[in-house]
Amino acid sequence: MSKITVVGAGNVGATAANVLALRGVADEVVMIDIKEGVSEGKAMDMMQTANLLDMNTRIKGVTNDYEATRGSDVVIITSGIPRKPGMTREELIGVNAGIVKSVTESVLKYSPDAVIICVSNPMDTMTYLIHKVSGLPKNRIIGMGGALDSSRFKYYLSQELKANPNEVEGMVIGGHGDTTMIPLKRFATLRGVPVKEYLADEKLDKIVADTMVGGATLTKLLGTSAWYAPGAAAAEVAEAVLHDQDAIIPCSALVDGEYGEKDLCIGVPCVLGKGGIKKIIELPLNEEEKELFRKSAEAVRKTNAALPE
Repeated sequence: MSKITVVGAGNVGATAANVLALRGVADEVVMIDIKEGVSEGKAMDMMQTANLLDMNTRIKGVTNDYEATRGSDVVIITSGIPRKPGMTREELIGVNAGIVKSVTESVLKYSPDAVIICVSNPMDTMTYLIHKVSGLPKNRIIGMGGALDSSRFKYYLSQELKANPNEVEGMVIGGHGDTTMIPLKRFATLRGVPVKEYLADEKLDKIVADTMVGGATLTKLLGTSAWYAPGAAAAEVAEAVLHDQDAIIPCSALVDGEYGEKDLCIGVPCVLGKGGIKKIIELPLNEEEKELFRKSAEAVRKTNAALPE
């Protein structure tokens, strides 16, 4: 029997759980939160759609009961707080690092063989922290950011191309931030044809710029962070792992020489399947792309430096 735990029943965590259940990815999905009744209520609400939507996955909600997560194959961590007015980046990292460290220790106590997917922000830094505190093999810790950023890139491409989003391919590598991500326009295709055959350079440059501020654009419109695409992206990564799909998805992975970087979690194309990251794919980047990646890695390292000792 397959089991996935989602830590944090906020908008992103609840959406991930709902997508996992609707797609029938696992037999059981457990949502756990620190706020009394939230996980239980959302799980009950979702389960009341089972008959309406022909859903067979069992969704369970619990408050701070990690025993209920025992034996999870995959754990998605969405816990943490958003940055509040007047809060420095270092303060945010300090608070979220404490939360993520505690959650990681709690889930591994009951699911020592789980693959962990990190959604918590700042995502690359929190993924790196999980490596440091867990001692797990590097293949079993995955940062979700690249999956989300790539989905947004493909959305903007499909809008400009007036094409079915499912026929567009594109990926984003680098850090998961609006100044650090690298939408790879040179590798983007529509039905296998490079998109530069359809779009002028200035159009492609605008798509890249729009992708990079994709999260901020939604925050401005909604007054809060987005959740449908982030939740679905986390579910996509979990499904690729649990179903051993050998899917190529950009994710934040611990690099060890790939792309000229070491001891850093950053977005790179990964083959995902049983056990987590099976392989990191090294794309033939040109000099401009290599320099963008170097600058992105430098920025992520700077954020990592704010982690508490």
